[in-house]
Amino acid sequence: MPHIYQRNTGPCAQQPHPLDAEARLIYDLKLRLGSMHACQRLGIEREAESKVIGQGLNLFHPENWYSMHAAIRLCLRMVGLLKRGQRNSRRIRVVENRFVHPHLPASFEGYRILHLSDLHVDMDEANLHNLIECVRPLEYDLCVLTGDYRRATSGPVEDALDGMRRLRPHLQGDVLTVLGNHDSIRMLPSLEEMGYQCLMNEHVAIQSDEDTLWIAGVDDPHYYRADNMEKATEAFPAGAFSLLLSHTPEIYRQAAHGGFSLFLCGHTHGGQICLPGGYPLTLDANCPRFVGKGLWQYEGMQGYTSAGSGTSIVNVRLNCPPEVTLHTLSRGPR
Repeated sequence: MPHIYQRNTGPCAQQPHPLDAEARLIYDLKLRLGSMHACQRLGIEREAESKVIGQGLNLFHPENWYSMHAAIRLCLRMVGLLKRGQRNSRRIRVVENRFVHPHLPASFEGYRILHLSDLHVDMDEANLHNLIECVRPLEYDLCVLTGDYRRATSGPVEDALDGMRRLRPHLQGDVLTVLGNHDSIRMLPSLEEMGYQCLMNEHVAIQSDEDTLWIAGVDDPHYYRADNMEKATEAFPAGAFSLLLSHTPEIYRQAAHGGFSLFLCGHTHGGQICLPGGYPLTLDANCPRFVGKGLWQYEGMQGYTSAGSGTSIVNVRLNCPPEVTLHTLSRGPR
């Protein structure tokens, strides 16, 4: 049975006063991530977490323009699509995907990965309930989450943490996660206490018999630009079969040329509100459309961009159903 071992961690920091909660949080983050990463992420959050224009890889960030959310909701109500879109957003489907790669280690033939993304667990109680019911009966070897667990991009994190706490008992075994542009670094200690293993520019190695699957995860590349692929892969042996977890597909070129075999991400919601035929009005990402949703390939790397199981801005989906994805790894026909 495959098991996970080896994780790289950062240096420690000075012990805070035991009664100072804020100092304790900062100390824990520095201990967990190293002073540089922790201070950079906290500083960027204070300065830029709710900017509409000018931060991150995208010039414009509609998720931070809160007055626009009400305008979109009003427009959908006026044209009679609000209730329909809300119903659509709660009909989560299981999507099966098969990665066929000739260099997959033999022991990982048939290995199954449950991939969840963009949960936004505090957006809609009915959606969270349906997500739990959707994943409960599924069978897989490993679960990965590719970011965006909170509804908002700033402010309190308690409701999102409560939703993640309710979800965790229904996810089997090890759960690897990365953070997205909606997620505060302040969520990290609580998520890890719940049993989510967050990869913050770090890696794990999954061993099966004599074979190893190397998995790296990076901090949010889209808004906070806190990803460090080199640090995440510093212990990878040459030619290793590897998987990258990223919140967004926007770093697909770097990942492919960095030698990754597989790439899992989300962020785009597949467009969330699409024209008939599933054509997205926007992906809210600085990337070409071919990596915006579903299975894709670039150079020698295969990738999958999840449409996500939750919603952002408004809890509506049109022509773009929410999903959880079961990836099966294979070497191909035998």
